[in-house]
Formats: sequence, C-alpha cells, structure tokens
Amino acid sequence: MKKIEAIIRPESMEPVKKALAKAGYHGVTAIEVSGHGRQRGVTQSYRGGKFELDMLPKVLLLLVVPDGKAARVVKAIVGAAKTGKIGDGKIFVSQVQDALRVRTGERGQKAL
Repeated sequence: MKKIEAIIRPESMEPVKKALAKAGYHGVTAIEVSGHGRQRGVTQSYRGGKFELDMLPKVLLLLVVPDGKAARVVKAIVGAAKTGKIGDGKIFVSQVQDALRVRTGERGQKAL
C-alpha cells in the first residue's frame, strides 16, 4: 500500500476531487493548512498599504491506496492541480506497512 500526501492550492480542490472520482478513487482526507515553499509568500496591497503573506493557504490531501493504483492517483492529482505557476504544490508517496479498519477489524488492503 502507498500513502499519498498532496499539498495543493485551495482552488484546485474541486478539480482534484473530480479527477480522483474519474480515476475510480473516492477515499480522501482533506485538511486546510498553510505554508510556503521557495516563493516565500507573496506581497499584497490593501487600502494603500503593502503587507507580506508568508504563510499561504493550501490543502493537504491524504490518501492510502493499493500499490497498483498509486501511479494513477498521482497522475490524476497532477493533471487537475497543475497550473504551471509557482505554488502548484507537492506530492509525496511513501510505503504503508499496515492498515486497520476499526469497525470490522479488517487489515491490509481489505481495510482500504
């Protein structure tokens, strides 16, 4: 099993959800987060004054998928979230040793 952690722009959330559903994957956890990468935030103007936003709003998606679906899920996220501009996000893929469905006690891929 693979754990996919994707940090995306908030406005990409709906297109990514649709892309995941189209790819046949519906289980996802989304968390509103803030942070910055290389861009170190942005400078904005408000009522004549300038201020720095160094922690930008993002959405963290967490998914655990069978090994065979990981590449397809990553491709769906990239296809829906990519704008070609700085701040599109990052995707991390890692190995999951085990999973447990609390309600039934099922383990491994059956728990997904």
